Amino acid sequence: MSTNAEQLARTVRWLQVYAALMTIALAVLFVRGGTTSDGDGVLRARGLIIEDEAGRERILIGAPIPEAANRVRTDEARAREAWASRYPDPDAYMGYYQDYSHETNGMLILGEDGFDRLVVGDPAPDPNTGRRIGPATGLVVNDAQGFERTGYGLIDRDGQYSVGLGLDTDRIEEGLTLTLHDDGLIAVSVGHGEDQVLLGSVPAGHPWTGLAEAFQGLMVRRDGEIVHMMNFAEGN
Repeated sequence: MSTNAEQLARTVRWLQVYAALMTIALAVLFVRGGTTSDGDGVLRARGLIIEDEAGRERILIGAPIPEAANRVRTDEARAREAWASRYPDPDAYMGYYQDYSHETNGMLILGEDGFDRLVVGDPAPDPNTGRRIGPATGLVVNDAQGFERTGYGLIDRDGQYSVGLGLDTDRIEEGLTLTLHDDGLIAVSVGHGEDQVLLGSVPAGHPWTGLAEAFQGLMVRRDGEIVHMMNFAEGN
């Protein structure tokens, strides 16, 4: 488990460095190519679109980001073609898709084919697989087909905050997560579906453990059943 913690720490540091570099690059871009609104040296704009040499929209910056013809997320026909066919009922998927949020205040990088690849924003767009449990501020990295594979952010859940780092499998399921929640949850989760290793501290009655009592220790689940547990919480 220490190796997992070290990997998580390295990932967080990488994300922080990457976000800082992108911020510096954007600042340089604005200074070199922007215009001032009132001569005070402050650049003001509602949005900015950067195109590649083929004329494709690749970087969107704004509050909210501007619309782009090349973006799959906001083209219902392309979204249906790219993602709905993966589901038994494509029409049902597109029905849910109507309620997904695609906007963000910040920066979005698109791939050549128009799929969202990197987002830094507030709030971040919903994944193309479902709504988030609350508005999320942070960074999201998607694969070449626009599926979220990792993210780091702060989620507002009805006034309670949850900060987390998630790494998703090729099944588009969470495979490794580091989570800290205002309700007292502090945990690392490894695995997906009903096979999971949980290390951390979890309040009594929390759905992450399904236990009536508080939990502090290690829990291993196989096919949804607890096969090993060490609980060091007071009173256990």
